Amino acid sequence: MQLINGVGILLLSFIGMELFSWAFHKYVMHGLLWSIHKTHHVPGKGFFELNDLFSLLFGSIAVIMIVSGISELNAWFWIGSGITLYGIVYFVLHDMIIHRRVKTDVKPGGTYLRGIAKAHRDHHKSPEKNGAVSFGLLVVAKHYFGRRK
Repeated sequence: MQLINGVGILLLSFIGMELFSWAFHKYVMHGLLWSIHKTHHVPGKGFFELNDLFSLLFGSIAVIMIVSGISELNAWFWIGSGITLYGIVYFVLHDMIIHRRVKTDVKPGGTYLRGIAKAHRDHHKSPEKNGAVSFGLLVVAKHYFGRRK
């Protein structure tokens, strides 16, 4: 597979993960698997949450895809790489910058990151299965990018 095609598949996989993650978060994590995800909505939890099982699941799928496609650099490799890239962005943005699960001096600066952080704070205002808003990570409603008050 040509490198250009592979990078295109990687980028489509990355974008696809945002769409998939939004739907999975809204309909599965706040639905059938709320008993696992609710550990992320409870204040004062320890470093590890039962919710981290989702990262393990998707990370494992990505590793299997990368390993199965690495010898030929086929589509499996590039899709797994796109999922992995999304996972890295998710970890840095969500776990490090927004939730500060890993201590860092980085704070959400700039209109985009502040909007993402505000949307995520709004998502966590409801500790319940229903009533949450803003299920995306990188794409959120336009009103979150308004002027600071």
